[in-house]
Amino acid sequence: MGRERLTWGLLLRLCVLLTAVCVCIHVYLETGWRGTPAPLALEHPILSSQNRGQQSRTKQVPAEAGKQDRSIKRRISYVRTLKKDRKRDEDKEDPSPPCCQPPRPHRKAPRWHIDLEPWASESHSLEDEAKRFLDYITTPQVSCASLFKGEATQEGTQGSWTACLDPKYSLTNRIHSKHCRVYSFGLGVDDRSLERSLAGAGCEVHCFDPSLKQPHLQQDEMWLHRLSVDWRDPNPAIVAQRQHANTKKLATILNDFGHRQVDVLKADMESAEWKILENLVLEGVLDSVGQLLLELHLHWAGFEVGGDDPSVVRYWFSLLKELERASFRLFHVNSDPAKPHLFLHKNVLNASSAYTLSWVNAESMP
Repeated sequence: MGRERLTWGLLLRLCVLLTAVCVCIHVYLETGWRGTPAPLALEHPILSSQNRGQQSRTKQVPAEAGKQDRSIKRRISYVRTLKKDRKRDEDKEDPSPPCCQPPRPHRKAPRWHIDLEPWASESHSLEDEAKRFLDYITTPQVSCASLFKGEATQEGTQGSWTACLDPKYSLTNRIHSKHCRVYSFGLGVDDRSLERSLAGAGCEVHCFDPSLKQPHLQQDEMWLHRLSVDWRDPNPAIVAQRQHANTKKLATILNDFGHRQVDVLKADMESAEWKILENLVLEGVLDSVGQLLLELHLHWAGFEVGGDDPSVVRYWFSLLKELERASFRLFHVNSDPAKPHLFLHKNVLNASSAYTLSWVNAESMP
């Protein structure tokens, strides 16, 4: 009888222990199960049948748990909205179709060298290079309906410098609106008939001559400056020793004077024009010029221009082609018959030693 009571007591205790273990396991599983909906909601927006059962169980949790679930849902929808907005912004920034590459931005950075044109012939001869070059500078590319050569000199003749007052270009409108600006560079130049005529028409004329005795002087409705253009700025050590620097790059002069545009740029630099023109091309200063009037000297290579004669002429031709790529078009050519017929110290195709050329920027439309 005592043994039976002992056996039933052990069984009863064992049942109670198993019941407690089952309750603990159940509570643990319930707690872990309730923590899973948040990550599942990020990956599967559509609820499965198991999730719907779980949702029915979560309705029985206290109000605080409901508030936490609502904050999680708001956080999830906010993340999704950001992704949609980011995708929409990317579509606005890149309207081009995915199959095509976006257009390359316009290069504004300074270049280090010009692009040389191919040789005129396989023989690389001076005659072939000279013929191509001379044909190019003596053939106008556009016509000008109204050539402006300035007032006549005392001898009754007009100078070789010519601007274009064709209404299809901007100079005429700039003169009428009193916004015309002229830069004239020369070394002791006496022929300023074009500058005086443009000043009389209302243009703001600046003449640069390093031989002047005063730094700045106003004369005949023109400004005279003791300064000249160069293809490089002076050495800072030399500038420190001198009170006034006599030469600067055109970009530096424009910046110092606070000018953004020059409607007419006239330059007679006595064989320094090639390196100055190269600097204007490499630094992109030509975008600020409406018309370019330049005297070319062909009797020798020019300052700091090296190489044999065919290479020099090829370099000259390449510079003028750079002008054409910058939208400049030749509209007038003049050669002085009184100048000697020397081409790199030779008589080549009876070419003159000096030509005065006039270009207009085809993009300077009114």
